[in-house]
Amino acid sequence: MEYAISIKKLTKKFGNFTAVDDLSFDIPKGKIFGFLGPNGSGKSTTIRMICGVLKPTSGEGKVLGYDLIKESEKIKQNIGYMSQKFSLYEDLTVEENLEFYGNIYMIPKDKLEERKKELIEMANLRGKEKSLAGTLSGGWKQRLALGCSLIHKPSLLILDEPTAGVDPVSRREFWSTITNLVKGGITVLVTTHYMDEASICDIIGFIYNSRLITINTTDSLYKEHGINNLEDIFISYVKELSNKDVVSSFDDLKLERQKRGDK
Repeated sequence: MEYAISIKKLTKKFGNFTAVDDLSFDIPKGKIFGFLGPNGSGKSTTIRMICGVLKPTSGEGKVLGYDLIKESEKIKQNIGYMSQKFSLYEDLTVEENLEFYGNIYMIPKDKLEERKKELIEMANLRGKEKSLAGTLSGGWKQRLALGCSLIHKPSLLILDEPTAGVDPVSRREFWSTITNLVKGGITVLVTTHYMDEASICDIIGFIYNSRLITINTTDSLYKEHGINNLEDIFISYVKELSNKDVVSSFDDLKLERQKRGDK
């Protein structure tokens, strides 16, 4: 089996603080990997190492066949990255943003023009080409940011909370686009706090306090826990590992309010 990401015993320390501790996993090509965990658990640090922008303290790995440490520049050239802040130039138009990112990857002018048209079509940005990015709504900015991350036809797409702050319709349209991209052979790594989105993923990894707690297919996680709900599984891990008194479900909250006579 070919892996898009393969890491072994990956560790990152900042002084005496261990941000990522002994992480190992393999993600096959053409799959969606959901990387879940509470804020501050080590997700962002792991992603930065996978992207080749942060050197591990120890461990090894390959991304798209390139060595994580020795070939970080090649990794950067072959992945697409979309942050939750979208990283757009708001004083440039939709078309100019696409062109700017295309020039970063040194795409020849004739091919760039063709690629811009493809991405405007894919992201349903027709009619918005001359609009300044700063004037777009959150949903439109999201589409443009996705287009910019795909300008160089990457084999691996990394999405860091890509739907934070956008409306439910835009979220669903975004994920429809992502699933179509995966059908075309691209691999996706995504972090999200929306468990309905996570349920779309082929493989789920859960990180807590810098350590990988579990990694499995969604169906296997459902069977293991006897629950057909990723949010409840996520909460069960947090309760077990933190000893926090976390409310089990929103249904429990509703029952509590009914008992109190709240309206």
